[in-house]
Amino acid sequence: MRIRKTVDGRRWGIALFFMISSLGLYAQTVWENHRSEIYPYLYRMSQKGLIDFQDIIRPVSRLQIANALDSLQAKKIQLSSIEQKELAFYLQEFKAIEGSDDAKIKLIKKDANQRLRGLFLHHKDFQLNADPFGSIMQVSGSGKNFTQVSNGIQFWGQAKKFAFQFSYRDFTETGKGIDTFRKENPETGIIKLFNPSATNQNFSEIRTNISYTWNNGSISIGKDHLLWGYGENGRIVLSDKAPTAPFVRFNYKPFKWLQFNYAHTWLNSNMIDSNATYGTNSGGVSGNIRIRYIPKYMASHTIIFKPIKGLDIAVGESIVYSDDLDIGFFIPINFFKIYDNNRSNYSINAGSNGQFFTQISSRNHLKNTHLYASVMIDEIRVAQIFNRAKSRNQLGYTFGASVTDAFLHYLTLGAEYTRINPFVYNNLLPAQNYTQYDLSLGDWMGNNADRMTLFAKYTPLPRLKTYARLQSIRKGGAGTLAQQYIAEPQPGFLFDFQKSRTDLFLQASYELINNFYLTGSYQFLKQSLSSGIKNTNTTVQVGISYGLK
Repeated sequence: MRIRKTVDGRRWGIALFFMISSLGLYAQTVWENHRSEIYPYLYRMSQKGLIDFQDIIRPVSRLQIANALDSLQAKKIQLSSIEQKELAFYLQEFKAIEGSDDAKIKLIKKDANQRLRGLFLHHKDFQLNADPFGSIMQVSGSGKNFTQVSNGIQFWGQAKKFAFQFSYRDFTETGKGIDTFRKENPETGIIKLFNPSATNQNFSEIRTNISYTWNNGSISIGKDHLLWGYGENGRIVLSDKAPTAPFVRFNYKPFKWLQFNYAHTWLNSNMIDSNATYGTNSGGVSGNIRIRYIPKYMASHTIIFKPIKGLDIAVGESIVYSDDLDIGFFIPINFFKIYDNNRSNYSINAGSNGQFFTQISSRNHLKNTHLYASVMIDEIRVAQIFNRAKSRNQLGYTFGASVTDAFLHYLTLGAEYTRINPFVYNNLLPAQNYTQYDLSLGDWMGNNADRMTLFAKYTPLPRLKTYARLQSIRKGGAGTLAQQYIAEPQPGFLFDFQKSRTDLFLQASYELINNFYLTGSYQFLKQSLSSGIKNTNTTVQVGISYGLK
């Protein structure tokens, strides 16, 4: 039964692939790395009311970025000298290039935009762009002193109907402190390769995508991060804390004021399925066993309304389910929660883990100001929401504000508060926790925690970014399933208090040429445990990188 359903799932994927390939459409959707410096630049331009940039869901396409830059080009006179120089720099990367009939492959040359590339071919029917990856970073401080080296390649382009992209990067870290570097912070988690030790580990990352685009929509099959909502140092709905995952993504924008997004993602439960695991009769080699993991998936969809310029209202739903693919969750406009209740006969032991979320964003309604608020509901009793004895307000929320050109041109000041109530992200069935490889799909703090953040961003010279952040975090215990599902009243916020911490983070980065970065950062962290123990920690990072992580 299990094998037959797995085969059916593959057939759906194959059928979907051929359905896409049969469409006579011209592809343009190449997703831009969500860590690119173009995002804060366009974010700020939108905050000033100069463009209307939709980035609640990231990554966005290079086409959307190019259109935003074109809009800024038409308003160039309204930009400062630094902003104009950065605009010209980003146009080198994103401005569309018309191909010719006799185009040939060029190696380590500047393209028509004067952007230096490792390789490119710009034919009228086919375009290809490729660059190498390479970086070296030194991390030192309290209890750590290690070097990270990486190398790899990325390419992207289009062939009439298709757009495609691929990036591969291999990382090696050597030294002490590598085992704790990614704990209790937003650094993306890794999948370790080979035989890691306390002083050496190797890991890699693959991002890839193939897509089709029409006038007001696109459909993609890929593997990447998907981010949802705003957050200065974490996102409560979808973040990049967990490793990338494969997905099918559908985007449709019938009107300028309405956008619909859907994604079905294949997650890793990190839980062995003992019923599907079997012996291999391989003579004792490698344990004589074939290991199978419990299949895990997530479906999500979002509607984004724009009633007036600068105001975005997003409402979404997601569901994490396990064991077998379900065609019902491949219907983008399905009501996942109700459908899941019906298919599981309203049994909690047969159901899935559903969430609802919303985002409100206001840009430049107050001059140069961005106001935003996110709410994620894991479980709630609406009728008992204010009844402390009966309520189950298992939700998280973020609200924040920033003002740019504050006192000084290109200075942005902001503040943000995030609170995640007890038991958010957790589920009765471990294979349906809100995780990928046991790492949170949402905020890296986890539940029963809050965070207050103050930050400042300043660009004194074109492409030189400086950043300062002061944050305070409180963290309670995880609790038990009995407390989550049975206890009345529910344990209070920050019950079983674990610790508090305050940290100061300073960073500077300079993009010397397109995709070539010089970076440095300093972090001081002070932590107080419930036991009364106090400790401090410092981390210094210095690096050179060609290409983004």
